[in-house]
Amino acid sequence: MLDFNIRGENLEVTPAIREYVEKKVQKLERYFTEGANATANVNLKVYNDRQTKVEITIPMKNLTLRAEERHEDMYAAIDLIVDKLERQIRKYKTKVNRKFREKEGVAAFLQSVGKEKNNNEEETVNEDFEFQVVRTKQFDLKPMDQEEAILQMNMLGHNFFIFTDSESEDTNIVYKRKDGKYGLIETN
Repeated sequence: MLDFNIRGENLEVTPAIREYVEKKVQKLERYFTEGANATANVNLKVYNDRQTKVEITIPMKNLTLRAEERHEDMYAAIDLIVDKLERQIRKYKTKVNRKFREKEGVAAFLQSVGKEKNNNEEETVNEDFEFQVVRTKQFDLKPMDQEEAILQMNMLGHNFFIFTDSESEDTNIVYKRKDGKYGLIETN
């Protein structure tokens, strides 16, 4: 069951807007297992150029759904964002099902061969795996402030940078946003 946390920036969330958002986003519940509780965080913004931005984040146990959409018509943006979230859910379910079928298929194949290793089969499995780590880096986190971290990130040409905050001694991440500004992720 979805709960809603709907906020408006430069915009009053009227009962009509609230009802429209809830009606559209609740269509996603059909993809959830029964008893799955989640809170849909909806952020509606209106900019000076009259363009609206809709952001929806639905954090769940094994998956966080998030999408944003800009459009001149807020209701159209809500429709588009629900379509995006639905595609994300279907894509995730397809990957999970495919991964399960592959594991079952490979296990059955290996059992039927008498648990002999077949290098060709192993190569096929690795080629289909989409989340493969191809490089690992290790480094010491230098204590610094946010500004220095942003400078370091820009000097390296990266879009994020991990550092230890010199004041709080927590591990933080600065990142470059799509709008060219910077974001900060703080850990506890």
